Amino acid sequence: MRQDGFRAEEIDTSRPHPARIYDYLLGGKDNYAVDQQAGDELAAAAPEVRMGLRANRDFLRRAVRHVVSGGVRQILDIGTGLPTSPNVHEVAHEVAPDVRVAYVDNDPIVKAHADALLGGLGATGVVLGDLRDPRAIVGHPGVREVIDFGEPVALLLVAVLHFLTDAERPGQVVATLRDALPAGSFLVLSHATGDFADRSDAQAVYNKATATLNLRSRAEVERFFTGFELLEPGLAQVPFWRPETLRRRDPRRSASTGA
Repeated sequence: MRQDGFRAEEIDTSRPHPARIYDYLLGGKDNYAVDQQAGDELAAAAPEVRMGLRANRDFLRRAVRHVVSGGVRQILDIGTGLPTSPNVHEVAHEVAPDVRVAYVDNDPIVKAHADALLGGLGATGVVLGDLRDPRAIVGHPGVREVIDFGEPVALLLVAVLHFLTDAERPGQVVATLRDALPAGSFLVLSHATGDFADRSDAQAVYNKATATLNLRSRAEVERFFTGFELLEPGLAQVPFWRPETLRRRDPRRSASTGA
């Protein structure tokens, strides 16, 4: 059976997948033994990983609320991962029920779960697409059914670009997506970094997964925002980006920066 260009036998459950590792570490059930083993190895290598993933989810929610409160009514979420409530559309609809959300992921398992969750929600769509081919995403009929590229769009690239190697030209990928967006659009991005602690053990876990973990410095991540105006406080570790509560935090516990 082929769906959106994928056959059932192309679904790889023999190696850990970043979305399923993420799901396991957040307490989800949509994962396999290989993902659980990788998640346990990751937690052993970086005990703060679960806290860091929750901080990233919290950052995503704050950012979605911000762009929707600012008037954006369309969201393109690329690398959405397995559904984790509250999902982007749920957060957005708390602010404005008319927001439309297109979810994109390259894992057929992610799409299957998202289809089951979102079935019947006319304001959302889920498509299979690979970030490495941004033109195909922008031109995908399923995306176009939900997103009108003549109106402002919030592009979400949250915890996904670090799974592209330098050879896959992540900067060009972002630039291609940016050029498809009209004036008034937003980019919400978070990215793993090794600026604050040695993450080599965590990287080693992903070397056995379907995508490697490619850490980048603050300066490298900041370049992804070329063509965008960074809002205050600029690029920051995700717990420190417009926090809802002011608490003392250990910067080593956050492996991601975002804006």
